[in-house]
Amino acid sequence: MEIALYVLAALLMIGGLAGNILPALPGIPMIFGGIWLVAAVDRYRHLGTWWLVVIGALGAFGVLMDFVSASLGAKRVGASRLALWGAGLGTVVGMFFGLVGLIVGPFLGALLGELASGTSVLHSAHVGVATWLGLLFGTLVKLEISFVMIGLFGFAMLFG
Repeated sequence: MEIALYVLAALLMIGGLAGNILPALPGIPMIFGGIWLVAAVDRYRHLGTWWLVVIGALGAFGVLMDFVSASLGAKRVGASRLALWGAGLGTVVGMFFGLVGLIVGPFLGALLGELASGTSVLHSAHVGVATWLGLLFGTLVKLEISFVMIGLFGFAMLFG
């Protein structure tokens, strides 16, 4: 039974890495769930409370950065609320169109949202690009934090 739980934990962590790119999967929470499952199966011998708190806090920061990054990119160029809503909706709709949808969806959503608020096409395009860059930055931060979480997990298992 322990082997099956370790396999499930590994699948959660691998799925979590994929989830950092695919917005349909909660990447960082899946990785943390896999780490916690390993800790529980191991009876917290290698991964104790402090390791889990540190890794969990790092994961919470990564999730927060994911939510904030697109807004920061859009706000930097003076985006309206409609542009932010449009970017979110464009991301959700874009998921159904594969990688191209994930790249184009947030941009088009922010662009259309900003156009709906009555600003110029040029400013709307700037908002779309800034929102997309913010989402890209957030994804890169999530990936980086995920690898650090897995690295800390590996370190704790080897030396904890």
